[in-house]
Amino acid sequence: MAYTPELSQRHSGTLRRIAWALNQPMTRTLESIFDWIGERVDYKKVCESCRDKSLCAECVFNRNN
Repeated sequence: MAYTPELSQRHSGTLRRIAWALNQPMTRTLESIFDWIGERVDYKKVCESCRDKSLCAECVFNRNN
């Protein structure tokens, strides 16, 4: 992983509780949340604003995947 942001106590606790509910480790839960966001957020807006076109093939906002 290239960058690991720190979570606040509040958000870390939230992630932990979601992970318990999904019966998954927190790392997998965070990945699931990002996949869900990729399905719900306006992908056109994200793609237009993107500053790194090198990972489009793997991006959750790429509708060609």
